Amino acid sequence: MICDHFANTALNMRFASLFFCCCLVFATGVSDAAEPDQAGKMVEDISSAIEKGSARELARFFSSNVELSMPRAEGTYSKSQSEMIVRDFFSRNTPSSFTIRHQGTARDGSVYVFGRLKTKNGNTYRCFFLVKKISDTYFLHHLQFESV
Repeated sequence: MICDHFANTALNMRFASLFFCCCLVFATGVSDAAEPDQAGKMVEDISSAIEKGSARELARFFSSNVELSMPRAEGTYSKSQSEMIVRDFFSRNTPSSFTIRHQGTARDGSVYVFGRLKTKNGNTYRCFFLVKKISDTYFLHHLQFESV
């Protein structure tokens, strides 16, 4: 009877250890899976802002300095300057559609997106943007529109 008690206790300890390890693995997996979801949601929101032609919505995702490459502007600009430049671009090129052609993740965790912007005045632009992770937060770091 005493042997049965020790056997049950040892079995319970193994079960508890196995349960703890499973919980630890699951919790680690969930935290790693949340990161791509954050970047994925951001890509969706950025794409939506581009399709709407909303510089204000797009600026929500800008880092403190943004690399821009588009007609009439090429360089690194502050967040507020970048918003004005993008607003000017959208006022001259009102979007009619935006489609993502390709996206991926770089080794450093940055997410890159290639897309195509069609405008109401008949212009088409190749679009590229880069979302970088800085201190556990993703920011829109680079935005490019190139005439096709």
